Order: sequence, then C-alpha cells, then structure tokens
Amino acid sequence: MRETLAGTGSLVRLGLRRDRWLLSLWILAFAMMAWSTASAGAGLFPDKASRIEAANTLNAAAAMVALFGRVYDPTSLGSLSMIKYTAFMTAAIAVLMVFVTIRHTRADEESGQLELLSGGRLGRNAPLSAALVISFGASLILGLLSGAALAAAGLPAAGSFAFGLGWAATGMAFSAVAAVSAQLTTSARAASGMGMIVIAITYTLRAVGDLAEPGPSALSWLSPIGWNQQIRAFAGDRWWVLSLPLALCVALVPVTFVLRARRDLGGGLREERPGPDRGALAGVWDLAVRLQDRMLVVWAVTVVVFGVVIGSLASGVTDFMTSPNAQDLIRKLGGAQALTDAFMAAEIAIMGILVTAYGVSAVNHLRSEETTGHTEALLGTATTRTRWATSHYAAALAGVALLMLLTGLSTGAGAAFALHDASQVGRVTLAALAQIPAAWVITSVALSVFGWVPRLTTAVWGLLAAFIALGEFGVLWNAPQWLMDLSPFQHTPLLPVGSDGIGALAALTATAAALAALGYLGWSRRDLTA
Repeated sequence: MRETLAGTGSLVRLGLRRDRWLLSLWILAFAMMAWSTASAGAGLFPDKASRIEAANTLNAAAAMVALFGRVYDPTSLGSLSMIKYTAFMTAAIAVLMVFVTIRHTRADEESGQLELLSGGRLGRNAPLSAALVISFGASLILGLLSGAALAAAGLPAAGSFAFGLGWAATGMAFSAVAAVSAQLTTSARAASGMGMIVIAITYTLRAVGDLAEPGPSALSWLSPIGWNQQIRAFAGDRWWVLSLPLALCVALVPVTFVLRARRDLGGGLREERPGPDRGALAGVWDLAVRLQDRMLVVWAVTVVVFGVVIGSLASGVTDFMTSPNAQDLIRKLGGAQALTDAFMAAEIAIMGILVTAYGVSAVNHLRSEETTGHTEALLGTATTRTRWATSHYAAALAGVALLMLLTGLSTGAGAAFALHDASQVGRVTLAALAQIPAAWVITSVALSVFGWVPRLTTAVWGLLAAFIALGEFGVLWNAPQWLMDLSPFQHTPLLPVGSDGIGALAALTATAAALAALGYLGWSRRDLTA
C-alpha cells in the first residue's frame, strides 16, 4: 500500500505551487463575501420586527425559496443575512472543487504530465491522493476562514463556524464526486461536465424539496446542497448534519481508488467508441466545434432547465413585493425595476455571468491545445495562426450567444405560461440577448491574455470573480463609481430593454473587438510555449 502512495507529498507540494494564486484568491473571495454580507445585514435588518417581516416574505415567495431556500429562524440576523449563500454559493464552491480535483487528476493525465512524472518514483495512487488532499484541504481552509469572517462581522461564533464547516464539508463531498467522474471518462472536459451535471441535479432536488409544505421534503435530503441548508446555521446549528457529506466522502473515496485500479493511465472505464475509417472534419473550424460541442450541449440543457424553472416562478414574485423591506431586498438581489421585471432582470443577469464563464472556458481551450502540442502539429499544415485562433474564439462567441438566446427563450416561455402573457417571450429574450456584449468583453480579455501572456490565462477567472464581487458588494463597500464602471456587466441594460441601451451595447461590442484585435496581435508575435 505504501508503494502505491509514493510521491504523494511531492505532488501535493507541486499542486499547491501551481494553484497558489488560484486557490488563495478564491478562498479570500468567499471569506470576504461572507464578511461583507454579514456586516451589511445588520444595517438592512436592524431590529427583530424588520427581520421577521423580511423572512416571512422570503418564505412566502416560491421563487426565492427555490433559488435560495428557507429562512428557518425569522428572528435570526445570521439566518436571514446568509440566505443567498446557503445554497447558491454552496453550489459555486462545489463547482470550484470539481475543477480543482479534475485539474490534478484527469487533466494532468490528458496532457501527459502524469505519464512523464510516473517515470520517477511515483505510486499508482499518488496523483489521486494528492488531488484529494489539495481539494479537501482547500475546502477546509475556505470553511474555517469564512466562519472566522462571519464571527468577525458580529454573528454568533457557533453559527458562524457551523456555516463555514457546512461549506467545507460540501466542497469535500463534491471533490469526491469529481474524483469518481475522473475515473469514468477519458477527458477533463467530460469529467468536468459530469461533475456539473451532478451539481445541477442536486441543486434542482434541493429546490423542489424546499418548495414542499411545510418543507423540506425527502428530495432535499437527497442533495448535498440540501444537507448544507439543513445544518441550519444561526437557526439551531444542527451539527450532526455535517456527518452526511463526510459520510459521502468516506463512501466515495474508496470507490474512487478501486476504479483507479481497474483502468490504465490515460484511459477511462467508459470505453471510447472508434470513429469511422474516414474523418468527417473538413478543417480547423470543424475541429474547434467538435472539441467544444459536448460541453456546449451540457450548458445548453442546463440553461434551458434553469430558464424554464425561473420563468415559471415569475407569477409568485408579486406576492414577495408587498412590503417596503421586501422591495428593498429584491432590488439588492439584482434589479432596479419593480415587481416581476426586477426578479427576471436579476436572474437573467446571473445567467449572463454564468454564460460568461463558459466563454472564458471555451477560449482557454486555445491554451490547452497549445500546451498539449496539438497546435504545433496543426500549424505545420497550411493552417495559419489567425485561422486556428479564430476557430476557437468564434466558437466561444457563438456559444455565448446561443446560450443567452436559449436562456431568454426558455425563461420567457416559462414566464409567459405562468403569467398568461405571450409578450413575455420577446421582451425577456431581448433582455437576455443584451447580456451578450458584456460576456464577449470578458471572453475577449481571455483571448488577449492568451496572445500576450499565455501562462496567465487562468488569471482571467480571477478578473471575472472581481467583477462579480463588484456587482454584488460594490454598493455595500462604498466603491467609487469609476471602479464599478470597470465591470462590463455594469453597463448592460436590464429588463425592460429600451432604445437607450443601444449605445452601451455598441460600446461593449467595440471594446470586445478591440481586445480581440490586441490578442491577435500578441499571438502573431510570440512563439509557441509549453
């Protein structure tokens, strides 16, 4: 057994060095979000009466319950202040840990790095063990630091650390899920996609389970995200619920090692079907689409399901907007318009940010193709540098546009059915399409970084996180307007979209084009790098 783990410590140190900025920034970002939200909560809900009123309106709105869950103690400041983060940001942590685990397992196998390292004294189970040590450790540090941040903001220490450890345990659980998916597939993208599907399913189970009266139903107890809610931090602190995600880790980790023993390095338990004798790809354009089509399909299904669910909840938003405190809360959740438009604008804006993440991921495929040596082989043919880069960049832009179109159509259709108003389809779709230029700006930033400093392509994720933080907490932090205006999402018109937003959309599109031109310039001047 010891021989199979040889070199684990060295791989842990190597992995931490590779991810020192990525993990540090994300962990600090979550802790800062927790602290900022807790600090702002005291000002928003200064007394027990205001907290009860806001909690009751939240719990009475099916849309809010489906998105964020229930407030189990209406008198608790912590329970009310952290309601957005008990489910939604828990899912974000799950996504982060899935990517970290896949990065150090299947992605390293796919790139050939593990095969190279295996030429030394490296045990068979060392890479998997090191990946779990890194992801479990990062989850625990994130949870403890976030708990300390909540306590520093003035919330009860017991509830603060119950909340933080809930985040930690959920991150560990999804790290184990990602480790299993890494054994089943032969590519990092497929493994990540499988992990994303599991997260989407568990979030949906929680949403449906929480809508039951009096709630939650058994469906919530089938979801690790639902388990995090049932810890009920600041509302009773059910510490025993932490045993559920930990038990899932105990069950999945041995399974992961058994599956690893049944496959070869670089292979997966799912056998790949051989392709036809003659290829159907006509060039780099077809290749770029082929490399990204499966992930695009997963994203498309996700946004359509999310859109239909969100749209169908639109009819319940008016019940939520019955009190001044509720009106103020829904505005802070993402919109400036009243009633249904405010809710729809907030959710479309969230989807715009999520789809932006797809665009960044798609453009960063340029870097992964370069580091694996595929780019060098392609450029040895008649393919030019510009044509090759454009194939992936254009696929990313088109994917962003398609996903936002599907978001608008599905959300509009759900709203039209719920409100008995067919005009919702057109106006909601237009609002979703208005998110595209801002997403293109960040996508073009990724291309610029690839063109000039390819080793920093992962830093674009940090930039995206910074823009999200500005949009979420800029007002609470009293950030200057010039800093807020640096975010492209700040200039996107919200529902309803009028002619006055055309200028901002044109400016964002022009900015994206300029950034893309800058990226092409850098790409044409630099050498290929490993």
